[in-house]
Amino acid sequence: MYSGEMEIQAKRKTLAVLHDEVNRILNSSRELSQLVSCLTDQKDNEVQRCIDKMKDGEEEVKTIKSKITREVAEIGSLMLYREDVLRTAYIIDDIAGYISGTAFRLSNIKPSTLQNGNLDIDLKELIGMAVDLIFKLNEMTRALSINPAGILDLAHEVQRLEKEVDAKYRNMIINVLNEITSNKDLLLLKDAIEGIEGMADKCQEASDSLTILAMSI
Repeated sequence: MYSGEMEIQAKRKTLAVLHDEVNRILNSSRELSQLVSCLTDQKDNEVQRCIDKMKDGEEEVKTIKSKITREVAEIGSLMLYREDVLRTAYIIDDIAGYISGTAFRLSNIKPSTLQNGNLDIDLKELIGMAVDLIFKLNEMTRALSINPAGILDLAHEVQRLEKEVDAKYRNMIINVLNEITSNKDLLLLKDAIEGIEGMADKCQEASDSLTILAMSI
């Protein structure tokens, strides 16, 4: 087999695994969105199911990251852009950590607290924005194999959505400080909201890395 064919096969395999990693993150983010409804409805079994799903998702992402690392190491010099692939995979792994950390904090807040001042509605909207960001990352990883040039337009969408998350985050922090009197719930919800904002920042970072990767392949 020609080295050129080997490189093409290696590229397809690695990009497919990268897309799988983002897809697992997307599924976990949707579970995080569902978690808020389960908390406010006090469906304890469903809350635990969501948390377990997110824990499993985080472990799957770590496994995929290790798989990508091994694949890139085996491919070696056949892949000139291997550092860009690894950087992207590691950033995506960080997003999984933000999701599980946010879920842990939310699951320890009293359901009645989330209903103060429509905080549950604001929280669902904020998480929904984060899910939209990860969906865009999913589209970007798919585009790497189909139409790398189209990634620039998707990157602009990610940038726009990240700014919207920042604005929503600032407004919600003020609302949380005004509505919550329990120090414990205040700290937990504040940390959770900051985790979602951090998740959005990581999505922006992943988008930048995917853009660089698209220009390399």
